[in-house]
Amino acid sequence: MERLTDLKTLRLKANDIRMDLLKALVAANSGHTAGPLGMADVFTALFFNVANFNPAEPHWPERDRIVLSNGHICPVLYTTMAHAGFFPKEELMTLRKLGTRLQGHPHRETLPGLENTSGPLGSGTSQAAGMALAFKMDKTNQHVWCLTSDGEQQEGNTWEGVMFAAAKHLDNLTVIMDRNYIQIDGNTEDIMPLDPLADKYRSFNWNVLEVDGHNMEALIDAMNQSKHMHDKPTLILADVVPGKGVSFMQNDYVWHGKPPTKDELAKALVELTAERTLIEQDHIQ
Repeated sequence: MERLTDLKTLRLKANDIRMDLLKALVAANSGHTAGPLGMADVFTALFFNVANFNPAEPHWPERDRIVLSNGHICPVLYTTMAHAGFFPKEELMTLRKLGTRLQGHPHRETLPGLENTSGPLGSGTSQAAGMALAFKMDKTNQHVWCLTSDGEQQEGNTWEGVMFAAAKHLDNLTVIMDRNYIQIDGNTEDIMPLDPLADKYRSFNWNVLEVDGHNMEALIDAMNQSKHMHDKPTLILADVVPGKGVSFMQNDYVWHGKPPTKDELAKALVELTAERTLIEQDHIQ
């Protein structure tokens, strides 16, 4: 796949992905909103600049593996995949509908390009570590990227995967955490405090890179750095605003698990269209 290298083009792509995932959520009248909006920049950087894959040959053996652990943010995964050419964008309007390939949580055998089935939180790090170990054993060069949430750090399985990856020196594994501080019941630090997350991962013998999850240049730099680490897996701790781009959704945990109405979509699209204009005029870096 041809990589996008121009930062403005990447920012515009992320803006388009936000618009399209909101339209899909409204068509479904179901699904999660804040997390997908917050992670649009991360997914754009990964799919359109960093990761190695071929949408025309989704089972290409030499592709990188992109594992989504927090499956409930799949609207951003599906929308990014559609923009990358895995399937027609029109199919996004079938999200969560009966018989769709775009289920409410990803199902690996349903849609070419999906690398794992996700739903039970906390499983992705272990799934990704297993893939990374297999590549190590086969002496191949693929990289494994695991997208995970901060809330699922409250799951014990996560830490089994973290220990395993460090023990096996899986430097071909990068976990990118959506550090948005919300979960379905409120702020993570009120429900089950997680900080200091960076120190915890370092104590488990991981490399840790902390980055602004909306700074496209910094995201790409961190991802590329992680590909050249030695002997340790890497965590990219991405500081992300849930609901990014829509003022009445930002930093409000209520939007963790509900879709917008048609009227709310109209308001959101006005804001995102205005942001697109600012990006085009170089007012947003």
